Amino acid sequence: QVQLVESGGGLVQAGGSLRLSCAPSRRVFSIDTMSWFRQAPGEQRDLVAAMASGGTTNYVESVKGRFTISRDTAENTIYLQMNSLKPDDTAVYYCRARMRMTPGDTSRDYWGQGTQVTVSS
Repeated sequence: QVQLVESGGGLVQAGGSLRLSCAPSRRVFSIDTMSWFRQAPGEQRDLVAAMASGGTTNYVESVKGRFTISRDTAENTIYLQMNSLKPDDTAVYYCRARMRMTPGDTSRDYWGQGTQVTVSS
């Protein structure tokens, strides 16, 4: 069973930057859409940024101009560059990718295990 492995979270001061990474635990046939979500304590999990297979991106209003979603196709890795971080960005961040394991597979969504981002004021 493939897993999405995340890294890059941590503690940073307000105004600082972090870059999150997410990659499948083994080679896959294709990664279609990919997204980053976040969940603060006591809150629901919300979409932060998404990238379609053609490269179109969209972001939640609160992170526009500060966060950038990207992918390295050769490495099958997706990233979330987070700049000008604010205390309100504190949450567990999850990646989600729609992938196919083999050419004959049906695409399905896979989730990362989550990585904590804490922004201090």
